[in-house]
Amino acid sequence: MLTARTSLALLASIVSLALWSGCGKSADSADTAGLKILNFGNGAEPQDLDPQIVTGVVEHRLSLALQEGLVAEDPDLNIIPGVAQTWDVSDDALTYTFHLNPNAKWSNGDVITAEDFVGSYQRMLTPSIAAEYSYMLFHVVGAEDYLNGKISDFAETGFKALDAHTLQITLRQRTPFLLHAMNHYAWYPVPIKVIEKFGGMERKGTAWTRPENYVGNGPFTLKSWQPNRKIVVERSSTYWDRENVKLDEIHFYPIESIDTEERMFRTGQLHVTNEVPLSKIPVYQRDNPDAIDIAPYNGVYFFRFNVTKPPFDDVRVRKALAYAIDRESLIKNVTLANEIPAYNVVPPALLDYESQHHFKADLAEAKRLLAAAGYPEGKGFPAADLLYNTSEKHRTIAEAIQQMWRKNLGVDIGLYNQEWKVYLDAQDNLNYQISRAGWIADYVDPHVFIDLWKSGGGNNDTGWSNAEYDQLLATVLDAPNNAERWKIYNRMEKILIDEMPILPIYHYTRARLIDPKVIGYKSTPLDNFPWKFADLP
Repeated sequence: MLTARTSLALLASIVSLALWSGCGKSADSADTAGLKILNFGNGAEPQDLDPQIVTGVVEHRLSLALQEGLVAEDPDLNIIPGVAQTWDVSDDALTYTFHLNPNAKWSNGDVITAEDFVGSYQRMLTPSIAAEYSYMLFHVVGAEDYLNGKISDFAETGFKALDAHTLQITLRQRTPFLLHAMNHYAWYPVPIKVIEKFGGMERKGTAWTRPENYVGNGPFTLKSWQPNRKIVVERSSTYWDRENVKLDEIHFYPIESIDTEERMFRTGQLHVTNEVPLSKIPVYQRDNPDAIDIAPYNGVYFFRFNVTKPPFDDVRVRKALAYAIDRESLIKNVTLANEIPAYNVVPPALLDYESQHHFKADLAEAKRLLAAAGYPEGKGFPAADLLYNTSEKHRTIAEAIQQMWRKNLGVDIGLYNQEWKVYLDAQDNLNYQISRAGWIADYVDPHVFIDLWKSGGGNNDTGWSNAEYDQLLATVLDAPNNAERWKIYNRMEKILIDEMPILPIYHYTRARLIDPKVIGYKSTPLDNFPWKFADLP
């Protein structure tokens, strides 16, 4: 007869055996033709496949497969050639001249020209497109003025096609991170002739991104798109570096349920997951450490406040909610992946930048501020909700913070979730009160966390505006060196902390499951692994 203790031990062994029984399998059942097919959990259904429309990590991974910019990065984030074979930089670092690879082609066989890039950047800066990442091009002479209607002739901007294979870009001010920023899809070319055919030069959401119409220039091209089921990309026959692309196909699965994703990994249906269920992180670390990867991730998990709606138009309310969160407890007991509590915006150790300004958790001060705002012990606090995109992880974090606010301040914040595309639209239109958000660096430089909060910026989505902040942002790149630039960023972080339009929670790590048989793939600090370097046996 088994005792209760031995019964539990036997049950644990059975569960552990079941957990790993499928982990070592690859998706061989899908390899019916002997192809190398990587199955990847991509987290959500993408907003679109138009690189000038999208805004998220989900979409960035697809763009890295389907498109390529002037330059690219290797798995260690070193700049390597993309469409441009070589480039020259003027002595004053204001003029970049890119020499395009004459073998670079679109997936329909057309040669990629400098005019394709100029036309792409003009579309990106067309007001009716409303590209949220248009500000990434504002470093170029005339780009912002063209978007704002101050100039009407795109020839007056700093984008010039000198000939079919030579593109010149002239900057307003020194931009030391430009080449790394160009690995972001905001700088990718789009097939102008194809887009014109479908009427999308001045509007978004046209049919050019459907599989039967799609034209890209990346290492893979779009084979099929089954909404909410799977996107399949296949190795491109026209890509200039196709001989070094190792995989035949990548299957991207838009799985919002982390538990479902983990089960698919265990049963061999996925090679790589987007995330790991919080409760399973210690299990994998203990029982199958070769399958779990926890890596640095240059990003911040935060809540946005809609400062145009009361009571969040009152900075005292915003600070009270920020000060009342026990981030150390949240990381130790909820998120479980060694994240770093965030008391400022820019992640630590990003280059040699170090933030000099932090707030601190202070429950007494939080209660004082809430009372000063007219809500002593939470009395009379109006109904309010926190929006998050559908995910067990986001729900668990939101519930933990909801309990902290209820216990510590007497404030009861409701929770509601929306699927990815609806959630993005709600943020863009300020149709929320508090919203979960995350920001992952688009390139390795503090600037990427600072330029978000410009008044009216495409990814600001808070309604917050500060004239001093805008002025500092306009001049920071004129600083003679990084040390002086860092000082200005610190002044700007202080403004963010003083006015609290956003509520930092933690600086990310990236926990995911990777089948040990996958070759070459790893999580990068920007989660932007270049797919042509991945392989399978």
